[in-house]
Amino acid sequence: MLEPAGNEVLLKMGSVGICGSDLKYWKYAKCGRFNMKHPMVIGHEGSGTVISCGPQVQCLQPGDRVAIEPGVPCRQCSICRSGRYNLCSHMRFCATPPVDGNLCQFYKHPEDFCFKLPTNVSLNQGALIEPLAVAVYACERGNVGLSSNVLICGAGAIGLLVLMTAKSMGAANIIITDISEERLALAKSLGATHTINMINFQERSMEEVGETLKNLCSEIDATIECSGVDSSVSLGIHSTQPGGCLVMVGRGSMEPTVPLVKAATYEVDIKGVFRYANCYPKAIALVSSGSITPESTITHTFQLEESEKAFQCADTRTTGAVKVMIQCNT
Repeated sequence: MLEPAGNEVLLKMGSVGICGSDLKYWKYAKCGRFNMKHPMVIGHEGSGTVISCGPQVQCLQPGDRVAIEPGVPCRQCSICRSGRYNLCSHMRFCATPPVDGNLCQFYKHPEDFCFKLPTNVSLNQGALIEPLAVAVYACERGNVGLSSNVLICGAGAIGLLVLMTAKSMGAANIIITDISEERLALAKSLGATHTINMINFQERSMEEVGETLKNLCSEIDATIECSGVDSSVSLGIHSTQPGGCLVMVGRGSMEPTVPLVKAATYEVDIKGVFRYANCYPKAIALVSSGSITPESTITHTFQLEESEKAFQCADTRTTGAVKVMIQCNT
């Protein structure tokens, strides 16, 4: 059995969700600028139960159920001290080479990046705090608030969580795009004002599609791009009102061709999102209060020994998978 040291806790893993980055490591042994050089345990959307504590642990105790924030920064550099620790150059992040992830039965993690779950939050919901934190951070970066009009590109798990988060923050109108009618139907059931199937616009330019969206909602304050498709970045620039904001959550090509001059001319601020910072307590509060039901995105569940089937399911469009969850200890 693993022994926790210092401020580490030893966790009996509960639930781990499959993320798009997990699929990329599984298929290609790389994700963006990160490349695997050696075998690596995958998984970073996790929850678990504390079974033992290191000698410096102060707040957690055996039996506590926690959501695991998978990135551990140095805590000492100027970026960490400024509060934007997600950008720390010394970050050690679960399932980002060379750091092993938490798709396993037992896992050690620092106490200060384990967040105790309220009694009314399940381990499945606890695992979904990680992608929900991305959604919370994206909405904060996009200045989403009361009466905001929001365009979301992509109705995958992150896009749907952004939809729920934007609604909880008071957004008035939410348009969401995708190429799957099933995902758009789910988005509609979760409160989207308008759903747009981009397959119907294949012969039109993104500028023309932007005009169509403006007819649905004349003042789009923020576009949150979650699809990782380059054309959606262009659509966001063409759709967002002057002085608005385009938030890039998805990852497309390294050098996309986009109408950058138009963004500059109309002062559409383009903001990046890299994971999140200081969002776990907010995400947990949204779930505990009932404001958000992240488990609505779970379409398939597998046991740990079925992990290969789980990844095949998540990677196959015809399965209709949105969020695939793996149970690590049953």
